[in-house]
Amino acid sequence: MGSKDDASATAPSCDAPWWSPARHRDRRPLLLARGRIQAALRGYFAAEGFTEVETAQLQVSPGNETHLHAVRADLRDDAGAARRRYLHTSPEFAMKKLLAAGETRIFSFARVFRDREVSRTHSPEFTMLEWYRVGEPYQALMVDCGHLLRLAAAAAGTNRLRHRGLEADPRVEPERLTLAGAFLRETGIDLLATLPGGVEDRQQLAAAAVACGIGVAADDTWSDLFSKLLSDRIERKLGLGRATVLCDYPASQAALARVSPTDPRIAERFELYACGVELANAFRELTDPVEQRRRFLADMDEKERLYGERYPIDEDFLTALAAMPEASGAALGFDRLVMLATGADRIDQVLWTPAS
Repeated sequence: MGSKDDASATAPSCDAPWWSPARHRDRRPLLLARGRIQAALRGYFAAEGFTEVETAQLQVSPGNETHLHAVRADLRDDAGAARRRYLHTSPEFAMKKLLAAGETRIFSFARVFRDREVSRTHSPEFTMLEWYRVGEPYQALMVDCGHLLRLAAAAAGTNRLRHRGLEADPRVEPERLTLAGAFLRETGIDLLATLPGGVEDRQQLAAAAVACGIGVAADDTWSDLFSKLLSDRIERKLGLGRATVLCDYPASQAALARVSPTDPRIAERFELYACGVELANAFRELTDPVEQRRRFLADMDEKERLYGERYPIDEDFLTALAAMPEASGAALGFDRLVMLATGADRIDQVLWTPAS
């Protein structure tokens, strides 16, 4: 199940429906590999003493991150009264409530939903592998990620992760690279020197972005400029040859993570990349409900400014957060991992029934 070129050569026309016999015949080896990968990952978590859980997909709040867009579901009770609910963008809120209830090591293969996400590597409905370790540092999740990459490749019958001509060897320990180090290496920008603190900082990053050939709009915030530089100049160069753990995000870019105890400018967050593809996002979890509310409100103000909408805050989640023990958690795009392990070119090649 090999390279990107192998997958592309066998792919029938995308004009054919996914259920056409010819297209299904070509996708089926990748789908069978998907099942083997999922079984291997379940075996890893079982050996680590984890409990698999299932969470409700309908939630009061789909999450409160600025750039995540949810699918709305309006329900009615027996009396016909309307109740606004959302399909969750992540099982995070529900799983953290389980941690507050007393669970200590849990994982879930959750079906999640996100609007405005359709591309070669995005599907509006996809599978997220999410797991939590109570009382353990987030570096333990970095170790987990290395194991999961190796298990996925082995289950697919390969020793390489591949995507669109790029490769990574999952048998090699992932590179650990700070975000500041990545910016300096790929753009020459001293990121920590531009952290938000005034107009000058935004102007400094804007000038650096222009020097890198990035288009800058007059209303771009520091966060907008950061995202443009990360996506256009850095991400595609990560995880080449071996996976990359990109860590120590600016505190403003980690809404659900704890600030580092040694440097208040950064948060204990990392992302996992392979073949230029983002695979996972992980935190040492914030457990302060007052601070979490402040961040949620700030993000919803920004969402309203940018998109003209805001989502409600899950008050039950904030109450549970006060009772939640210290923990670290990660969310991994399972379909993307299958793509890389099988060399598939598009995410719909590894979904049994792609969203229509």
